[in-house]
Amino acid sequence: KVRYTEDKGKEKVIAQRMELPPDVANGLLFTLMKDIKPSAPRTTVSMVATTPKPRLVKLAILPQGEEPFTIGSFHHKAMHYVVKVEIGGVTGFLARLMGKQPADTHVWVLGGEAPAFVKAEGPLYVGGPIWRIQLASAGIF
Repeated sequence: KVRYTEDKGKEKVIAQRMELPPDVANGLLFTLMKDIKPSAPRTTVSMVATTPKPRLVKLAILPQGEEPFTIGSFHHKAMHYVVKVEIGGVTGFLARLMGKQPADTHVWVLGGEAPAFVKAEGPLYVGGPIWRIQLASAGIF
């Protein structure tokens, strides 16, 4: 069930069942990002979008290359990924046409034997502002 309030203050409830594919990544994106091979030109996973009426969308994860950053006097390189929300069908076409396509999210991951999340910039919910989330001591990009 999804409960939300319309613009006029009236509460709405949507009760529906969805068949979910095995690659649903809700709540796991930053964890999954650490396991993506930078050599893969594109990785795609599914996500249930938190719109008033839940819908299944695809997330296309595209590597952009390594970028340097520092922690104190230590220099590192993090792989920069762009995560694009792909809304299928007529709804996706209309979203692009009306300027409602969700903003891209940028994620940086430190590679190696034990990959680590470094930083992310993007909206946390539909229509939300761009947030920056990073390690407290993750130095300068």
